[in-house]
Amino acid sequence: MKKITLPLTDEVIKDLHAGDSVLISGTVITGRDAAHKRLYELIQKGEPLPVSIEGEVIYYVGPAPAKPGHAVGPAGPTSSYRMDKYTPSLLDRGLKGMIGKGARNDEVVQSMIKNGAVYFAAIGGAAALISRSIKKSELLAYEDLGTEAIYRFTVEDFPAIVVIDSYGKSVLVTG
Repeated sequence: MKKITLPLTDEVIKDLHAGDSVLISGTVITGRDAAHKRLYELIQKGEPLPVSIEGEVIYYVGPAPAKPGHAVGPAGPTSSYRMDKYTPSLLDRGLKGMIGKGARNDEVVQSMIKNGAVYFAAIGGAAALISRSIKKSELLAYEDLGTEAIYRFTVEDFPAIVVIDSYGKSVLVTG
């Protein structure tokens, strides 16, 4: 089990390999389909983004509302393929990591290699457990999207697995 602290450096990314179990601490941003579409459209128009994505890790999540005393409610990962259309342009803008579940298309993998990025999987079906590692939630953009808005989560020992490393090796291919 590797403990990593965000933001990710190029050295840490190069030391992460497909299949590694990690505990992530630091801050991540969140976003799902609708937020990604808006960011992508801004990039296509050459307009500034409402949040900086350079050096960030994005968690594909739309958490349930928080219960009293908690930062968020259950916060399980969203299927990552839903963001594949938008991901290469975000990686080209400096995104360094993604957390979700499931496979990514070849265009995303090639963009990860080109940009030195990593893809982590959070454990599907463990939303309540994952939410315990989220210590703080702060709204950053697109409040109208509700739980699918862009937030900044402060996480401590967030459990994940490196699914695709910056070399393009994938546990979904190699087993």
